[in-house]
Amino acid sequence: MNAIWNTSIRPGGKWSGMISRGRLLRFTALEAGANVSLLLYQARDLTERYNMPDTLKAQYTAHLTKGNVLMSDNGRSLASFVEDQLGWHDAISGYTSRAVTDRKYGRTAYQEQRNEWFRSGEENFAVELIRNGLGVRDLVPPVNLFSKVSCDEQGRMHFSLAHCAAGAQVTLRTDMDMLLVLSNTPNPLDPSSEYPSVPVQLEVLMADAVMEDDYCFNFRPENRRACENTQQYYLLQGL
Repeated sequence: MNAIWNTSIRPGGKWSGMISRGRLLRFTALEAGANVSLLLYQARDLTERYNMPDTLKAQYTAHLTKGNVLMSDNGRSLASFVEDQLGWHDAISGYTSRAVTDRKYGRTAYQEQRNEWFRSGEENFAVELIRNGLGVRDLVPPVNLFSKVSCDEQGRMHFSLAHCAAGAQVTLRTDMDMLLVLSNTPNPLDPSSEYPSVPVQLEVLMADAVMEDDYCFNFRPENRRACENTQQYYLLQGL
């Protein structure tokens, strides 16, 4: 299947754009140890966005993989995990801040290092949100593709260093028209002392129509309700 559009997001890079429903978003880690954070907003109403608590509690999980859907705060499916070579993507660790980045990797500044300065996820997201008419108050917990963070019985969170190999892929299907915001910055729990972000390729492809036997649609009863809510939204608007 040929991509209708593609781009490579360099280490520390960011990107945002409007993408219509019925597309596949195929992410590929071009080197080992990738982490790309994403936020989703409903294109027709940017106040509707990805809701991490509802997504996780409705699907009885603390991580995301094939079959899971990304639910909005209105109970609709924004996107679905249709293919996944890793089996685990982090939904609980958040994004890096300026203070965390300076403390872990050393202080840098654009005025001194220019494009080689170490960007934080918070700053990347803020810039892209402002470009799209939003602001820092619209920041929400992201999904960290390619990262695995687990919790032990004492509630301690553990980052898996060997989780993502070079060439690993994960594919999302857009279930609603959306604003996609990406930040290719380190997972905040990555213990590496070197700024570990690696290039990630994004390809946009056409998706097949969602049928009654769709894997994500039937993954859980809660998924079905979220997908049906999305279908109703477009049906009632004649879209």
